[in-house]
Amino acid sequence: MTVMTTPEIKIMKLFATSPTGLEPLLVDELESFGADKVRQTRGGVEFFGDLEVAYRACLWSRLAGRILLPVLEEPVADTEQLYTVVNNFDWENHFAPSATMAVDCNLSSAQITHSRYAALKVKDAVVDRFREQCGTRPDIAVQQPDWRLNAWIQRDQLVLSIDLSGDSLHRRGYRTEGGRAPLKENLAAALLLRAGWNELSGDGAPLIDPMCGSGTIVLEAALMAGDCAPGMLRHYFGFLHWQRHDADLWQKLLDEAQQRRSAGLATLPRIVGYDRDPHAIKIAWANAERAGVERCVHFERRDVSRLGDEDDLSVAGLVITNPPYGERLGEKEQLLELYALLGQRLREKFPHWKAAVFTASPELGHELGMRAQRKHTFYNGPLQCQLLHFNIEAEHFFRAPVSAAHGLANVVELSAAAQMFANRLRKNLKRLRRWAKRSGVSCYRVYDADLPDYAVAVDIYEQRVHVQEYQAPATIDERLARRRLREVITLLPELLDVDPEYVYVKTRKRQRGTAQYDRHGQSQELFEVKEDDLRFLVNLGDYLDSGLFLDHRLTRKLLRELAPGRDFLNLFAYTASASVYAAAGGAATTTSVDMSATYCNWAKQNLELNGFSGGLHQVITADCLAWLQQTTHKYGLIFLDPPTFSNSKKMDDCFDVQRDHVDLIRQVCRLPLSVVQATRLALSIYWLTAVLYCLMCVPLKRRRR
Repeated sequence: MTVMTTPEIKIMKLFATSPTGLEPLLVDELESFGADKVRQTRGGVEFFGDLEVAYRACLWSRLAGRILLPVLEEPVADTEQLYTVVNNFDWENHFAPSATMAVDCNLSSAQITHSRYAALKVKDAVVDRFREQCGTRPDIAVQQPDWRLNAWIQRDQLVLSIDLSGDSLHRRGYRTEGGRAPLKENLAAALLLRAGWNELSGDGAPLIDPMCGSGTIVLEAALMAGDCAPGMLRHYFGFLHWQRHDADLWQKLLDEAQQRRSAGLATLPRIVGYDRDPHAIKIAWANAERAGVERCVHFERRDVSRLGDEDDLSVAGLVITNPPYGERLGEKEQLLELYALLGQRLREKFPHWKAAVFTASPELGHELGMRAQRKHTFYNGPLQCQLLHFNIEAEHFFRAPVSAAHGLANVVELSAAAQMFANRLRKNLKRLRRWAKRSGVSCYRVYDADLPDYAVAVDIYEQRVHVQEYQAPATIDERLARRRLREVITLLPELLDVDPEYVYVKTRKRQRGTAQYDRHGQSQELFEVKEDDLRFLVNLGDYLDSGLFLDHRLTRKLLRELAPGRDFLNLFAYTASASVYAAAGGAATTTSVDMSATYCNWAKQNLELNGFSGGLHQVITADCLAWLQQTTHKYGLIFLDPPTFSNSKKMDDCFDVQRDHVDLIRQVCRLPLSVVQATRLALSIYWLTAVLYCLMCVPLKRRRR
């Protein structure tokens, strides 16, 4: 067993976790705290230092996620070996048995494949050790335990660490609510560092954020320029109940930080945040008050069109902002105007200033009308974004300003091909609207890459429109593809008679892993639609799919016809629309199984919306493949709709439908069925096999582009 620390060792090996893209900056930051042998590695930065260095990292790091102290490093091939290794460690010399605890676990390329079970084994080993040595055991606390363990198992090698931070260090303590899609504080700090704010603020340069939202960039700028320790507002750290905690040393560092804060805040430059949303400004002021910098910053409701009109711009400074990402189609189009307007104001009002724009759509930087001098890549959650850096000088401008009064119509001039698209859509609408009314359908596709130049799918969801752009191949000029999409979204509100706010746009491309089911937005906007005599909740903003597969409509009707009197099983149930149809058809019971807690909750809402709830209609959150091996219930009708591919950490193994569909169907066939029930199942499998055959063998024209 390798023990990484002992009471006699003063220099410790430590690890600072970090979001992707922040590691180089974190290396420099840790070295400034006195850390030694600092090395960037996967997921963060490894470094060495004494207890003071560890405390400074917890108190002063603007970039780190957590500060971990590895105490065990040992090979573990299975959970029993994991238990033995952890149980043999002297935890009673680190923490009191009365202190509450928690365990986090992450796995990578390990024989142990279930992270939650591994965390449970670590917890059991620790509490059993305390019970053996002390006669009592610590309790478990999920929220703010007295101490927390972090287990990382990679290629059967365990690294078990005490989490000295206790909670993610990006939680400074001043933000209790954010605006729409707020930045994490450590990401905001990284943007400021890359934009050169440390040097600029030292020279007295001002800072303006014209779209500040809840004020995170502004507040991090104030804390940075004011030499304020970001951890001073926190009252919770993981080392406070550690038996090797040095309270006198910690208090000394707190006193030093308070002195530096008082001196730093007295000499702050002008730091301002604007936003058009009054609610966001209200939140920003509340955050500033909790951060103790409400007298050092200024927030004001102001539109980008007024940027620079009433500001003192005599001293050049930094304009830095994180514009909206445009989850809806109407918002996407508004971004064209927004970026053009922002570029116009910067060019006209802020000569010789620096600008930094953080965007998930770097191509929109072209609309600013200035050449970027540098670019840095960061990740805002799952989104890859770029920080674009500009020196606002005339020699970097490449077009005249675009007046906001011109509007979108002048940004996008419709081509003859766009008129052909409009004509095709009108013809489709004339035919499909009559069919939809006659069939009792309010959600249907009106265009699916009918014309080679416009590779989009357009779906109507009652008074909303869902647009999916099929990703263009590398042979298609990117600017041409963007222009065609802008033409489509310019035409749609008028052609379909919908509010642009209720038009949503996404790009459908080849997905990797579970990306198809990743969250794309944060609107959490569920609204009700009708199909036949049933009702369903859909969400067009947050996921690639809406929650109701339109191409499954005929299959759902078939299930309704087959369901009377049968026990119905829906595997990979998604939002359980198939279960709703089966229940409406008179199924005796329905059981819907899916791995996602989000979709299971959505499924329950769909069932309840149609009056199907209680013990006869179950929704189970579980890995379908594992659940199949455990269930002994008899089902008269089974519907399989597996994903193309899944490698969720909740699964013991990955699933590939082309490789595994035969084994999956065989597992279903092993369920105990009567002769009549088996006949029903055979029909279901026939339909599934036919669908799989079509998916694998028939080339789709939309994927050709």
